[in-house]
Amino acid sequence: MFTGIVETIGTVSALESHDATSSGGGGTSLTITDCATILSDAHLGDSISINGTCLTITALLPPSPPFAAFKVGISPETLRRTNLSSLRPSSRLNLERAVAASTRMGGHFVQGHVDTVATIVSKTPDGNAVTYRLAPRDKGVLRYVVEKGYVTLDGASLTVTGVRDGGEGWLEVMLIAYTQEKVVMGGKGVGEGVNVEVDMVGKYVEKSVRGYFEGREGGGEMGVLERMVGRMVEERLRGGEGR
Repeated sequence: MFTGIVETIGTVSALESHDATSSGGGGTSLTITDCATILSDAHLGDSISINGTCLTITALLPPSPPFAAFKVGISPETLRRTNLSSLRPSSRLNLERAVAASTRMGGHFVQGHVDTVATIVSKTPDGNAVTYRLAPRDKGVLRYVVEKGYVTLDGASLTVTGVRDGGEGWLEVMLIAYTQEKVVMGGKGVGEGVNVEVDMVGKYVEKSVRGYFEGREGGGEMGVLERMVGRMVEERLRGGEGR
């Protein structure tokens, strides 16, 4: 679990499509440097958010502290779902360690499970801020996006300033000058991809409401909403009979 408050920006030092080492596991691996400030308490097996993608540390470099870099393995599913497949040596990445009990919840609850990739379709200056309009690859995620709600873009928790549903749908966020310097999206241009994770609360609400209206609530029992309506109708009928 993460907060969406980026701790530092790291740099890709190596991206191997077939890493035969034990830390690479025979698959794709990513080595990230320029991040010593967040590795002082790092351990093998720790979860870390990389551009909003929750991955596992498989190696710390050098082998003994102080650590200056780390490696993660990337599954084929993650490469398909995220913008990590477009990384190159020297690419910059948003990094955040998993939350601790003492962490301030400055952003919102972020799982690190990317829903889709969105393309930046426009950047509009507004004073010292910039409004980004993004078009998600999967337009279905827009039903979970609401104005003034949360969205996670490349691992950064941001406030939605505008949204339009439908086939030509998009969402907008505004980055103030400070944020532009602290997250990788501030350096991205039109046409580039951004990882998107929508607020998970919306997904739970949708599933619960759908369950009510389908008249089912686990085990094939009558849904809560249906039972409530049934009781109201019965009470009305009984009241009419006594007149």
